[in-house]
Amino acid sequence: MLAKIDGILFLCGDSGIEREELKKILNLTDQELNDNLKKLKEICADDNRGIQVEEYGNIFKYVTKVGHEETYQKLVEVDLQKPLTPAALEVLAIIAYNQPITRLEIDELRGATSAHLIRTLLLKELIYEADRADKPGRPIIYQTTTQFLDALGIKDLSQLPAIETPPENTDINLFSSKINEKSE
Repeated sequence: MLAKIDGILFLCGDSGIEREELKKILNLTDQELNDNLKKLKEICADDNRGIQVEEYGNIFKYVTKVGHEETYQKLVEVDLQKPLTPAALEVLAIIAYNQPITRLEIDELRGATSAHLIRTLLLKELIYEADRADKPGRPIIYQTTTQFLDALGIKDLSQLPAIETPPENTDINLFSSKINEKSE
């Protein structure tokens, strides 16, 4: 059960998860949940761990331990003059074309985690936290800002270039095309 709670807290990220929702998902009583959270907190208390479980009101989440703030600050510091990486541009494009959108939806489209890239785009004020989705864990919904529009020199999102999609009956087989390239 500890592994399941651990995974759920990780997946919920900054927004955490409400006590009642956690109990419902895991089919636990109050006492069972309390016992498991106590064990998980004990595991996280180890000096070799950088995170701990905290409860804010009735919401549980992972937070970083106190004492390593300088190290953590280096992660979130962004040189605002530094250009965006291709991965950050990919996340920005996904948000622009699919907004409003949650981090999990972005990750699913990319096939990779986007938390750090989203943090960069937030710090550069190209996106903002617009709302919370009415889904389990109440994930944050992201949208682009007016600074994003200014950076592209457009007045609204309707001026974004259209996305080209392959014709519906086109069968794309990347594997066979790579094989054919090697045999030639």
